[in-house]
Amino acid sequence: QVHFVESGGEVVQPGKSLRLSCDVSGFNFREYAMSWYRQGAGQARDVVASISTSAERTMYSDSVRGRFTIYRDDVKGTAYLQMNSLKPEDTAVYYCNRGWTVPYYNDAWGQGTQVTVSS
Repeated sequence: QVHFVESGGEVVQPGKSLRLSCDVSGFNFREYAMSWYRQGAGQARDVVASISTSAERTMYSDSVRGRFTIYRDDVKGTAYLQMNSLKPEDTAVYYCNRGWTVPYYNDAWGQGTQVTVSS
């Protein structure tokens, strides 16, 4: 059974940085692209960043490009999202899932990790 466990979210001030981690189980991590999504209060869940297998390609939403970096460790089976220059509008629950830009394997979502950016 496929599982995603997100961690690293916390309350930070604008301009600060955070690194989120996504630990997975139930599939061969290195064989799949991975993506990070976020869902703000009352909003839909949207893709934030994606990384292909072997980290050959990355994709970022317009709202985070230049501030966030997605990367992966295929040995550990972990995906990361480095978030710099955080803004209040980055406040959301962040999730990871496998697949390039869309979770098309229909895996169950993890519990997510809450990121709150507030002064």
